[in-house]
Amino acid sequence: MTMSLPEDALPHPETAVKVAYQGNPGSYSEIAALNSAENAAVHGYATFHEVLEAVTSGQADLAVLPVENSLMGSILQSIDLLAETDLHVTKEVVVRVSHAMMALPGVLLTDIKRVYSQQPALDQCTEFMKKHHLTPVAAYDTAGSAKDLAGRGARDEGVIASKRAAKLYGLEVLQSGIEDEPFNFTRFLVLSHREALPSEGPYKTSIVFAVRHTPGSLMETLNQLRGLNMSSIVSRPRKDRAWSYLIHVDFEGDAGDPEISAALGSVLRKASFAKIIGSYPMSTGPIEP
Repeated sequence: MTMSLPEDALPHPETAVKVAYQGNPGSYSEIAALNSAENAAVHGYATFHEVLEAVTSGQADLAVLPVENSLMGSILQSIDLLAETDLHVTKEVVVRVSHAMMALPGVLLTDIKRVYSQQPALDQCTEFMKKHHLTPVAAYDTAGSAKDLAGRGARDEGVIASKRAAKLYGLEVLQSGIEDEPFNFTRFLVLSHREALPSEGPYKTSIVFAVRHTPGSLMETLNQLRGLNMSSIVSRPRKDRAWSYLIHVDFEGDAGDPEISAALGSVLRKASFAKIIGSYPMSTGPIEP
């Protein structure tokens, strides 16, 4: 399912890079997609799987997936898909998550009884809702909630979403920055058929592997990465066998560096399965929504 785009988000078609993301215009994923490439033409899809399929089938050039939130942790559905796809991670994008309370024009905060948003967004704004005696209602999408409210026209309802969503759907921001914790960021990965082009600046590498079911095998495999700065380790159950796991590891450094290349070679030899998901430029700083 492809969402319609506002005209001002559409670059010149002859030079546009088609970027697929999950959600509606105004979502944090759309903000990441708009910043994933120069002259990005972004298209929203209903599921993460459809986002990857858009690139695999040639409908899009790039896919953007959220993989980690600084407060909520790993986004496991995306992590699982990274192990399955043949696409390569080419870039990391970090977006600051700044939630806004919005409603129809003319509605006051004291008029609102119910607040709609995606469950993680509601969880991140609990203190604000308690203070104003608001009832949270979980919905499928942050920006989608804004779109739905604009269509319903309910004057006793509000939405938690980005300020961009309020602008796109004609809602009024009643208060911004309502999240409980200010250090709220979501990390996105950009995927393509091609590997990342050489670039200046620090790199990050993402791998996934499985080990044999023998004592010490996991520790022995991870030990091959000693000396590297590992930023994330996530264990996920395999779908093809019971009680066996895939280990996802992110670490700083370029897979083309001789020392790191040697370490990866050792992992490949120790593991029963291993794959480099991508070696790519790290985010240079968070994008403000």
